[in-house]
Amino acid sequence: MRRPPDEALYHALPIAEEALANGGVEILRAGLIDDELFVTARHAFDTPATWGEVLAEITRKLAQIYALETDLSEAEALAEIEAAYAADLGATVVDEEPPKPARSRQVAAPKAAKPKAAAAKPKAVEAPARPARRTAARTKATGPRKPTQGPRGKR
Repeated sequence: MRRPPDEALYHALPIAEEALANGGVEILRAGLIDDELFVTARHAFDTPATWGEVLAEITRKLAQIYALETDLSEAEALAEIEAAYAADLGATVVDEEPPKPARSRQVAAPKAAKPKAAAAKPKAVEAPARPARRTAARTKATGPRKPTQGPRGKR
């Protein structure tokens, strides 16, 4: 069934004034048509990991928009977006805080039967290492790039 002409329009977002004034390259466009997501993307980066950085920046900007337009704080909006994103990608959602590591206790050295034997020092329990958070450098797309030639390992 064909839509009436006034409903058949695609409502695109305006281009940012800064982009119009300074130029730039569109790297991603997403739109909904009859509840189906359509995505167009430019091969703008050498590695897929850079897209992760771009998506993280987009996520932060979306949280800012929600904070401006709703009663949610930026942190609340960000948490909701992150949880839905992770769940949609198949991650297990954890609602509780991770357990805190046990604190090391200093144990008094036992009285040594042998005067020259050193008392064993208890080993300190270290907090589990947290993965380093990558600081995303501002990524600049300079235009369409051709895929790099050669074997995958030598890019």
